[in-house]
Amino acid sequence: MAAQGVAGVGVRSTANVLFVLPYMAVLAALLIFPLGLGLFLSFQDWDMLGGWNGSVGWENFANLFTDKIFLGTIRNTVLFVVMTVPAFVALGLFLALALNNGLRRSVVMRTIFFGSSVLSVTIVTLIWRLVYLPDRGLLADILGLVGLPSIDMVANESRALPSVAIVTVWWIIGLPMTLFLAGLQQIPAELYEAAALDNASRWRVFTSITLPSIRRTIVLVALIEVILQFQVFGQIFLITSGGPNNASRPIVQYIYEAGFRDWQLGFAAAASQVLFALMLLAALAQFWFARRREAA
Repeated sequence: MAAQGVAGVGVRSTANVLFVLPYMAVLAALLIFPLGLGLFLSFQDWDMLGGWNGSVGWENFANLFTDKIFLGTIRNTVLFVVMTVPAFVALGLFLALALNNGLRRSVVMRTIFFGSSVLSVTIVTLIWRLVYLPDRGLLADILGLVGLPSIDMVANESRALPSVAIVTVWWIIGLPMTLFLAGLQQIPAELYEAAALDNASRWRVFTSITLPSIRRTIVLVALIEVILQFQVFGQIFLITSGGPNNASRPIVQYIYEAGFRDWQLGFAAAASQVLFALMLLAALAQFWFARRREAA
């Protein structure tokens, strides 16, 4: 009997391994192998036209951190994350609170806000390029109605990055809103009923019931948006092309240009490792801060 039991355990273990094997194969092929290959390439001098020219050690990284354009892309990317992630959390939570009811108009508004997030980056940028047109765009018309001169958002160094941040928040706000709605709908109604019996104010209910109950959702939204916004590329490339004067150029555009315009795969791979490290540090910092808040 014991031998049969051991044999049965072995069969089940083998079956479990075979069950997850396709997933592990896809994970290795699409994630683990590319990560390892990128790390390997970052220490090589690899030209897409001339081929492999040998290992260069840390030279690619040294060249990156002496390149003022690359340092500028780090600054631009971090600023973009700082401008967008808090907006996603605050505005997404506000919309979720406002639309967390069964009214028909709320359902319609949820659909409208989420609808923009399914648009392609090409459509979104085309819409907003028309909005930002100086003298003829929607923004210029609105400013003209209140007697203000038109503003060239895209061609100004100080306004180019914030203008793309506005586009991004408008475009993707539906996802944070939906996640917050899911979190709010998991809060037991009995908690709010008890607060109503105690005549608790709306602010007290929000700070004592709502926020503690959706703390994990807030962390989830922040982590997702930090990771996504560090990889910003499409809307910036199509609206400002990284300009003017590199004022809005992100790290991903730098990687794209180094690898597919200049054909320097090793250099582009090194820049990719820097981006990965920044994303990892930002995610770990967010996670550490959330854990400290929970412990407190």
